Amino acid sequence: MRSICFAFLLQLLFIGAFSQPGSKARNLKTITVSGNGYQRGLQHGQQLKKDIAEVLVLWKDDLQSSMKMPADSFIQQFMSGTNFLPAIKKYTPDLLEEVKGIAVGSGQSFNDILAYQLVDEYWVYQDKLSNDPSHHHCSGIGVPAMNGQPALIAQNMDLESWMDGYQVVMHILPNGNTPEQFVFTSAGLIGLNGLNEHGIGTCVNTLMQLNASGDGLPVAFIIRGILAQKKSKNAVDFVQHTKHASGQNYILGTVDSVYDFEASGSRVVRMQPDLSGAVYHTNHPVVNDDIKSWYTSYYQDYLAGKTQNDNSELRFAAVKFRVTRADVKDDQLIKSTLRSKDNLENPVCRAHLPNHAGFTFGSVIYTLSGKLTMQVTAGPPDESEYQSFYFKK
Repeated sequence: MRSICFAFLLQLLFIGAFSQPGSKARNLKTITVSGNGYQRGLQHGQQLKKDIAEVLVLWKDDLQSSMKMPADSFIQQFMSGTNFLPAIKKYTPDLLEEVKGIAVGSGQSFNDILAYQLVDEYWVYQDKLSNDPSHHHCSGIGVPAMNGQPALIAQNMDLESWMDGYQVVMHILPNGNTPEQFVFTSAGLIGLNGLNEHGIGTCVNTLMQLNASGDGLPVAFIIRGILAQKKSKNAVDFVQHTKHASGQNYILGTVDSVYDFEASGSRVVRMQPDLSGAVYHTNHPVVNDDIKSWYTSYYQDYLAGKTQNDNSELRFAAVKFRVTRADVKDDQLIKSTLRSKDNLENPVCRAHLPNHAGFTFGSVIYTLSGKLTMQVTAGPPDESEYQSFYFKK
């Protein structure tokens, strides 16, 4: 009897050690869209109509809570104070049509669906009030092809907790000049990161400290603009020569190479890989000094080595340590890194926090050559296994 009780106690301890408070079963939704921009958006909206209606309610509740004003008033104020449409029409006109299609297919207003795409851009507005980028948490990695291993890019995409349950993989079928793509996103959004059939992919990290531009191209449209490219050079040029709306880091993978670009509203600066060829990033600028005035003294202290305890810097150090010390840089190393919690208060892998400050919405690993693959989790990667998606080719 004593041994049975002891065994039961061990079982309880084992379950407790590996269960996460606040974790829940997540259904990774998948949709397939095809045709021109409007047709893709229409199919997206129709297939996810219920989810889009639900998530927009949650989004507006969050806006009202954080901005201390009615959500519709904030959206009107935000949209009238910015001018993103000319850049969207110039650089990615088919994506504007896709947004229109999502609105029609889901039965939502175009203005709401367009504003919903501008995640980083309304974060810029929010952070004008608080001067605090601490609630932005994403960790990215890029490894070039080496020692027989294919090139990989990867990311933990960290977002607000209310978005949980709306994770989506969007499979875009080839059409005309549009390549086949796998895009990780949320219901109603055109994309958070992704990979196309030509081995071109991107992962992103918010850099709220960098200066923004009220008439640049928003982040979601940059991401999909990259994925629309068929040649590596064109993808690199698109990042470097497009006017950016928000401070953002782009880890760009192109078949066998990886790049890292820190983009602000007026300049794009490449962060060179380390000696192993790898790149990694979190949520503070490292090489781009086009920073907001309130961040100047903090940035100078960081360069001087006086500031090392920020959440982003601790995650950066954790990712750097794990990636650079490993001889074999494969997807298993990346998975263990994205699941890591070396600093429990500032982990790379973020489960739901008691204060609802955010969590790892999903984790992705893209294989850029050989058998092109998207590996993705719905929610934190320590709570679920990666699911794999492959291109038709």
